[in-house]
Parts: sequence; structure tokens; C-alpha cells
Amino acid sequence: MARDEVNHAWCFGMISMATAAHTIDYLRAHSLVVATAESCTAGKIVALLSEVEGGGEFIECGYVVYSPQAKQRLLHVNPHTIETFNLTSVEVASEMALGALRDSTAGVAVATTGILGPDDVDGIPAGTICFAWAFQSNGGSCVFSREHRFFGSRCKVQMDAAEYAIHYLPHFHLLAMAGEWKQQS
Repeated sequence: MARDEVNHAWCFGMISMATAAHTIDYLRAHSLVVATAESCTAGKIVALLSEVEGGGEFIECGYVVYSPQAKQRLLHVNPHTIETFNLTSVEVASEMALGALRDSTAGVAVATTGILGPDDVDGIPAGTICFAWAFQSNGGSCVFSREHRFFGSRCKVQMDAAEYAIHYLPHFHLLAMAGEWKQQS
């Protein structure tokens, strides 16, 4: 590995761990436990959170679901949603997060689905990742979603996406607590 690559990996690892530690502190302060539904991040969200000392107390479970069949079987993603919007869509990410939330005792679920690259797929640019954050709220649930494009190697896109998902969890939880969301049944 070249010197610049080593420095980047070390710096990135420090940033990711700081983000994970901040998120664990937030989960602790709000008595939240998280579940994940990860496709393209392949368990990296849970891995980052679990690397923080005591982080395991705030993780209920993590699903790694690559195939459409696994998304449907384990997270109850509607096949029509996949056919209509594609696997890389905020609609599928939202159903993944809601499925993980419904099937766990967690108060929050985070989902990712996307294309790491290096090639575009079905006209969707490499590095496009769709995210969803779902929260239990007053007997129902609410969900927020976003699409973001990252650049770099597959590994860099995957780690950047995992960190992005963790970074925005507190932000969307605060919005959910303020009632700035649409109710899901």
C-alpha cells in the first residue's frame, strides 16, 4: 500500500470511529437500540458500532441481504416495489428499514442498498447508495430516506456509506421526535 493510501486509511478509520462513538453516545442518551438492514454496506454499520466499547448494548440485530429474494423473505420488501423502483431506490431502502424495525425490538433501524461500482448498473451510476432510517413512534413507525452518490473504490464507497448512515441517525431521530415525518402503517 502506498504511503498516501496508508495515511488515508488511518485517517478514515479515525473519522469512522469518532462518528460511531458519537452515535453510540446518542443511542445511550436516548435509550435507543438499533437494527440494521444492509445490502451494499454488508454489515459494516453494525461492525463500526460494535467496535465502540459498550456499543454492543445498543445493537439488537443486523441483517445483510443482498438478493431480492432475501430482501423479500427476511424484511418483507414488496416484490412490486423492487420491480417498480429497482433494488437501488429509496423506496426499497425504506421497506428494508421498516421490515427490520417490525421484526426486532429495536427503536431505530437503518437500511442501505446501492451500487458500489466500479460499473454502473441499469443506468444507475456506480457509487449511488440509498438510505433509510426508521423509528418507532407512538404505536406506529416513521421513516426518512435519502439517496447519495459517493466516489472512489468499492471499499471506499462502502465505508463512506456506512459512516453516512451512522452519522445521520441522530439527525433523523431528532426530526422524528419533533414530529417532522410521515406516519407509516
